Amino acid sequence: HGILLTLHQSLFLLTNMAKLNRIKAVLAEQEKTSKWLAEQVGKSACTVSKWCGNTVQPDLKTLALIAKCLNVKVADLIKEPNEEL
Repeated sequence: HGILLTLHQSLFLLTNMAKLNRIKAVLAEQEKTSKWLAEQVGKSACTVSKWCGNTVQPDLKTLALIAKCLNVKVADLIKEPNEEL
């Protein structure tokens, strides 16, 4: 049981911790599309879609580039740990 509990806890943490960014929300606030962002940062639309869905996270260098393209601070793209997901 100890191993199953650990796997269950790990899965729960990974699922909840993975939802770290606000890229989709900031794009919506600025009335910009994920396709537009993909073109700006030189990534595929599929990659940006994964960021927007919080399936994967951009690396820090890319996150800084996204912030520059959207004219926001990097912190504006990151959710606080206690913020609603």
